[in-house]
Amino acid sequence: MSGAHPSIPPTSTAEESALRQRLGPRLHEKRLRRQSDKLARLIHQGEGVFKLERIFPFDPFLAALLRLLGVHEKLRANFLAVRIVEREWKFPNLPPFFDGFRLLQLSDLHADLDPALTPAIVALVASTPHDAAVVTGDYRDGLEGDFSTSMAEVAKICAPLAPQRFGILGNHDFLEMVPALERNGLPMLLNESAEISRGPESIWIAGIDDPHFYKTDNIPAARRGIPERAFSILLSHSPENHREAAVHGFDLMLSGHTHGGQICLPGGRHIVVPCRVARRFVGGPWTHGRLQGYTSPGTGACGVPARWNCPPEATLHILRRDEG
Repeated sequence: MSGAHPSIPPTSTAEESALRQRLGPRLHEKRLRRQSDKLARLIHQGEGVFKLERIFPFDPFLAALLRLLGVHEKLRANFLAVRIVEREWKFPNLPPFFDGFRLLQLSDLHADLDPALTPAIVALVASTPHDAAVVTGDYRDGLEGDFSTSMAEVAKICAPLAPQRFGILGNHDFLEMVPALERNGLPMLLNESAEISRGPESIWIAGIDDPHFYKTDNIPAARRGIPERAFSILLSHSPENHREAAVHGFDLMLSGHTHGGQICLPGGRHIVVPCRVARRFVGGPWTHGRLQGYTSPGTGACGVPARWNCPPEATLHILRRDEG
């Protein structure tokens, strides 16, 4: 594939052409440039303290520190204790046929970090009734090279998901991963949208490419084709473009990327904000004007299989019609 790093598994000519058409020539070329300019492998989350990775390997240092402090196993146990968190939302414009619709969100799987996490997620998903599912990016832990291990784990996680399921790419994901993800049963939204119907009514789910590092998101393109007054949900790996999402009239925005801090102070106070947003957007529910949103603290973990004062979760969003 033109512009690809030599250690990245190549896509076929047909796959490359399809991805170029779906993302658009300009954003397609921009993404390939950013993937191959070597910056991607020099940063972790890309902001704040994580820029230190340009100087020394932050993750091995943190893992060694946790072992030295004698808390590594406890924090790994926290990492494996994924829970279901239910969140109920009310919308005056939700179609009546979708009252009670259950949308499951997984985020930031980093599926090749620790293979013990996969069966925990699979069991949780299989025991959680849901009508549709979304995965809001970051399928692998590293930033370069072969991604076959993460794709194999993601395939196992996708198996128990509802047939109506959609994913988006995150800042750890290369464009070349899209064909593998879709072969594994996870349709991807690359600045695109999809309709979900119930009886005579529909809602729409739009998904954008990574707005954090690659900056190849295109909200107007994702919105195109959605009827003006239709109920719509936007999937964005990072919450940092919430203002633009509100301008384009989305009702609900689902994001990840932040891991809620992953290793936090007591009370869940995050130490690091890994993107340029106010702290209220780093984890949990938020609002911006009429736009409601949720930033997942993540289903997996990044760099080190450890969680402290920040439990991993799969989020079950229950949509309700507000008759108010």
